[in-house]
Amino acid sequence: MTMLDLIAAVEAKTALVFQDKTLLQRALTHRSYLNEFPDFPLSDNERLEFLGDAVLGFVIGAYLYHRFPEQPEGYLTNMRAALVRRETLADFARRLNLGQYLLMGHGEAESGGRNRPATLCAAFEALIGAVYLDAGLARVDDLLLPLIVPFLDNLQQQADYKDAKSRLQERVQSQRQVTPRYQTVSAEGPDHLKEFTVQVFLGDAVYGEGRGSSKRQAEQLAAIQALQQLELEDLDDLRRKHD
Repeated sequence: MTMLDLIAAVEAKTALVFQDKTLLQRALTHRSYLNEFPDFPLSDNERLEFLGDAVLGFVIGAYLYHRFPEQPEGYLTNMRAALVRRETLADFARRLNLGQYLLMGHGEAESGGRNRPATLCAAFEALIGAVYLDAGLARVDDLLLPLIVPFLDNLQQQADYKDAKSRLQERVQSQRQVTPRYQTVSAEGPDHLKEFTVQVFLGDAVYGEGRGSSKRQAEQLAAIQALQQLELEDLDDLRRKHD
């Protein structure tokens, strides 16, 4: 596949047309490619990854703010954390087939680099950075919203806010024979504006953290994050079985 064919394939998959094609090329360039082709005229995608990470945080934060007007800051923080975590962004990259389009060194590709979550996450962030530089936030929305809306819908169905603690307890007791343990790690602010931070442990591992205006609310938010983590672990296990 020539470079022009590669660009055309990515533009067709993302429904985007880049004015500056070199931005898209750079977003698709893994650093291992430059190790094997040091004369390649462009840099790798790490700077665009840095920018894309910041753009993602802003765009997702703004979307959540408007979608959940009645939810507290802690709820929005946890939802954003679920969306920008490595596994979620890697899944978005897979939906766009970014792995197969990456310019990657032979050794990296042979070792499974095209399917590696960290690599896919970085490529997705770099793509977001490239879209932002090329066409602005509106085009980032066009690419991102079709991915995050169904993710959030599914997340809400699987981990209902009001029932998160009981769902978590039932799940881990049946699957792992452990009981979730909640620990308050901070309580900040005056009494009438207190914000609590709670972590939930499964065994010795922290699986979620929540912040809210009461311990109960913070525990529920921590339980939501733990449920998200368990879902992602199950998804990773399923993929490994089929690899």
